[in-house]
Amino acid sequence: MKIVVGLGNPGRQYMNTRHNIGFEVLAELAKRYQAGSSSLRHEAEIKEIFLEGEKILLCAPQTYMNLSGSSVASLINFHKLPPEDILIICDDLNLPSGQLRLRASGSSGGQKGLKDIAVKLKTEEFARLRFGIGRPPGRMDVSSYVLQKFSDAELTEIQISVQHAADGVETWVKEGVVKAMNQINSNSV
Repeated sequence: MKIVVGLGNPGRQYMNTRHNIGFEVLAELAKRYQAGSSSLRHEAEIKEIFLEGEKILLCAPQTYMNLSGSSVASLINFHKLPPEDILIICDDLNLPSGQLRLRASGSSGGQKGLKDIAVKLKTEEFARLRFGIGRPPGRMDVSSYVLQKFSDAELTEIQISVQHAADGVETWVKEGVVKAMNQINSNSV
């Protein structure tokens, strides 16, 4: 079994915002594999899919972005999985909008959800798929920017990148992190 965690904020007011791009990738995977209804466990909305016979939990923490670690740690501890069996999908201000970057491990790079997960797991040795949302224009406040919806002009590119991100998750499950990194990082914008 593997766990794919998409980071975001719960609630209708945050739907389709830049900060919730992790939830969008989970929704695409749930659609591809006809996931059933979700359950609320471990402070997360969880859907199960099967990819080539392997059970995959699609996990959307409901703790708000910056507190995602408690949900992820609870899941990992309950299922007794090593950190290499989880993949975190999150937004990244430091990548151009729509660009994807997958790493097997590393620092949080300022992403507070990743940082909380690393603190709660006591390791940075877990895969993370960063989804570029670009920098705020001018002097716009970062928190206002990440909670903003994508513009109509950006949506087509973002939807294509969501598809590529879901493809990368499939490769990560089927062939491992190195193959997925080669696929995602070489096809990135």
